[in-house]
Amino acid sequence: METSNTLKKIGFAAFIMMASVFASRIIGLVRESTIAWMGGAKAAVDAYQVAFIIPEILNHIVASGFLSITFIPIFAYYLSKGKDEEGFQVFSIIFNGFGLMLLGFIVITMLWTPQFVRIFAPGIVDPVTFDLAVKMTRIIIPAQFFFFTGGLFMAVQFTKERFFIPALAPLIYNIGIITGGIFLYPVLGMEGFAWGVLGGAFFGSFLLQLVGARKAGLRYYFNFNILHPDFFKYILLTLPLMVGLTMTFSTEILMKFFGSFLAEGSIAAMNYGLRIMFLLVGFFGQAVGMASYPFMAKIAAKGDFDRLNHMINQTLKFIFLVMPVSVLFMVLRKEIVMILFQRGAFDLEATQLTAGILPFFMAGAFAFSAQTIVSRGYYALQNTLFPAIFSTLCVLASLPMIYGLMKLFGIKGVALGLSLSVIVSSLLLFECWNRKSQNTQKKEVYRFFFKLVPISLVLGGILQGVLMGLRLLFDPGTLGSNLMICIIVGLVFSVLLPLFGVLLRIKEISILYDKIFRRILPWQKEKAKNQE
Repeated sequence: METSNTLKKIGFAAFIMMASVFASRIIGLVRESTIAWMGGAKAAVDAYQVAFIIPEILNHIVASGFLSITFIPIFAYYLSKGKDEEGFQVFSIIFNGFGLMLLGFIVITMLWTPQFVRIFAPGIVDPVTFDLAVKMTRIIIPAQFFFFTGGLFMAVQFTKERFFIPALAPLIYNIGIITGGIFLYPVLGMEGFAWGVLGGAFFGSFLLQLVGARKAGLRYYFNFNILHPDFFKYILLTLPLMVGLTMTFSTEILMKFFGSFLAEGSIAAMNYGLRIMFLLVGFFGQAVGMASYPFMAKIAAKGDFDRLNHMINQTLKFIFLVMPVSVLFMVLRKEIVMILFQRGAFDLEATQLTAGILPFFMAGAFAFSAQTIVSRGYYALQNTLFPAIFSTLCVLASLPMIYGLMKLFGIKGVALGLSLSVIVSSLLLFECWNRKSQNTQKKEVYRFFFKLVPISLVLGGILQGVLMGLRLLFDPGTLGSNLMICIIVGLVFSVLLPLFGVLLRIKEISILYDKIFRRILPWQKEKAKNQE
């Protein structure tokens, strides 16, 4: 009964976070479409993307993106024991101590921005592009303080099992970027988008989350007691994440590092392709990982490895369903890029460049999604050291491969190298988890994966044939024709996938469709409610 209730809670939380992440990814694509419309795939957009390198590294150093992972288990312990006030004392110590450290880092990085940009984007030789990258970097850097504080506010809400207001953070952030770009681009150029980043971070990640945390009972104390044992515990949990290199974080950095040596617009094109791929990763991996983690932490605290393994195995099966969807995106790559981006400064040449590299990013979508879940198994056990060391070694080992592929295949080689690196690292991390947790059911996960591979390939072949026929019927150069092609191919896919699921007895496909229809159709919602 307890397991059933927990899974229901996870399902509800996952739906909220899926809706948030999916909406955020859609708005993110609108953001990228706006950038493409105004800036195209030109040097100024390259500079804008480079401007995120230093802020992202700064965010990584203070582990802002991992606050929920490291803080939730500590904070949840106090709440479970009825020691709310002591829990908020620890919250305040972390808030004050790390917040002060972050402000110091912000000042240092703003003073030394030109030197840092030369280190992380050494291929930029044009002085105008370099100066623009430096200027926008300095605008974006202060936003990291809002992300850090907002991360703690969201962790409080997650622990209280409140997901709605945190789900709004990425939406408002992206809306801020779009608004800044639309209104300020005519005056400031790409710099307008940078100011939008700062505004979106303040309103979405800081101000709104402060309101949500206060509604969840937030209490703040002017406490700098860094000798508190749980402050040291937090540092021990977070330190590996500060110095470790995750694959998602490294993909963003390495893409820009290697892209700086390629032709103008290469960084911009890879970023557009990566955003499309992350739409699927966010929907299948990030949302489920965020929603399930608080429950995984509670199960791990009881030492119930069988239940934890069962949850991870089942979750991975559903996440692998991203594979046939990735194939759909590969088939429709040109139409998707044209619909999303080809307007204004984004011309046909930019479309061909972006569409050409999209399949290589899509090949790694399932691995990015899976790694999100497996790594959280370690985090739930409060083991942040091993995945940090493991991921760092994988990133370092992948550098020669990415460089070699770049020399052989150019921009496509960089995309392929990044995908291969995350595929190998995800597989190895899962095997390490299996050994640690004695996961006796891992074979079910592998069987499911290898069953989906040929299904995805066959689906891709069928869809490619349908696409070629449609291109003869419709003019592929118009927006309306591309939309019609995508709709028809998408409908064929939506019929074939569940058909394969029934014929090959893949219940996860049927369950996914059932859950989607129950959430969308009013009478199905009522039916599901009555069944529960």
